[in-house]
Amino acid sequence: MPGLEASGVIRGYSVILGGDYLEGQVEAHVSIKVRQKLTARTNTELERISQVAQLFAVSGEYDLIAIVQARTLEELSKVLDDIGNLEGVERTNSAVVLETRFKR
Repeated sequence: MPGLEASGVIRGYSVILGGDYLEGQVEAHVSIKVRQKLTARTNTELERISQVAQLFAVSGEYDLIAIVQARTLEELSKVLDDIGNLEGVERTNSAVVLETRFKR
C-alpha cells in the first residue's frame, strides 16, 4: 500500500510562522486592477515578489487581492510601489492590517 504522500492524500507541508517573527511583520491587503490581456504575465510577476504571501482572483471592481507581508513599513511601501509599477497593473488600493482579531 503506497504512503500518504505517494497516493496524493498528503500533497505537501507548510510552515506556520508564529511568535516574535509574526509580531514584527506588517501586512497589507492589496486590491489590484489588471489590464485583461496581461493577467497571466501580472500573476507571474506577482508570484516573483517574495513578500506577496497569497494571491486571490476575485470578482468585482478589482481583479486580484494580494496579501503582502513585510518586515517594516518602509519595505511594505517599496513593495506596494513595485506592485503598482508592474506592467499590466492599472491601479491598486491598499489596506494595511492594524490588528488581527482572530485567525482560524
